[in-house]
Amino acid sequence: MRIFKVLCQFVVMGLALGLGPTLSLDGTPSPDAPAPGAAPGGMGLASTTSKPVGLEEKKDAVTALQYAADHGRSVALWQLGRIYAQGDGVTRDDMRAFEYFRQFANSHADDNPAVPRSRFVADAFVALGRYYLAGIPNSPVQSNPELAHRMFHHAASYFGDPEAQYQLAMLYVDGNGVARDPRRAIPWLSLAARKGHYKAQAQLGRMLFTGQHGERQQAVGLMWLTIACDGPGGKVPWIAEARESAFKQASDKERASALVLLERWVEGRRD
Repeated sequence: MRIFKVLCQFVVMGLALGLGPTLSLDGTPSPDAPAPGAAPGGMGLASTTSKPVGLEEKKDAVTALQYAADHGRSVALWQLGRIYAQGDGVTRDDMRAFEYFRQFANSHADDNPAVPRSRFVADAFVALGRYYLAGIPNSPVQSNPELAHRMFHHAASYFGDPEAQYQLAMLYVDGNGVARDPRRAIPWLSLAARKGHYKAQAQLGRMLFTGQHGERQQAVGLMWLTIACDGPGGKVPWIAEARESAFKQASDKERASALVLLERWVEGRRD
């Protein structure tokens, strides 16, 4: 795990241990945190095979999914939405994807969040939020940040979806569809970050380090930026640059405190 190399980097630089104060938002992780930014899995066209799926097979699968959706298998609506949104074996059709997602989300908006299907319902709400945020060209779906906020908020608060929590937070950061309020973004970013969402981890770290939300918390911010860089986030230029910049700006004491918090994070992941 690359995070251990980061821990070694702190040690090699001669940072003293045990200087970290007790801070809020100290990054105690959820033991069953999903992979960062992971979309609901196990439902793709090729999910049950180890070899590539041919175009004809994909077309047959779409036909089968449409039949299933027409006969009450509602999760097939989510699968069809994903297929048309991605153009996977079909011509990409965002309006058609939108309609599948909308039908599925409307039918299951009040599902028990504990049931397995809920993660797909939450993903459908997130997809609808993105469509409302950007709009769909040459369609009745126009950009409507207020509706996007409603979609993200339901998935974030009712279903606890980390991607929705991140998207909702960014609306508050940017003032898109809501009054700009970075302070309101912090709790949502924190929830998503603890579930392993690397973009939320990076955004939270950057905001805490710079004090964009208010009081600066450099050690905690550096910790979250470092965690975000462990895995896919390390290959994202803005995340890697933000972490490098924070590391250079931090004092020795702040780096030492961040190291203590990183060690706590790693220990929490082991438990």
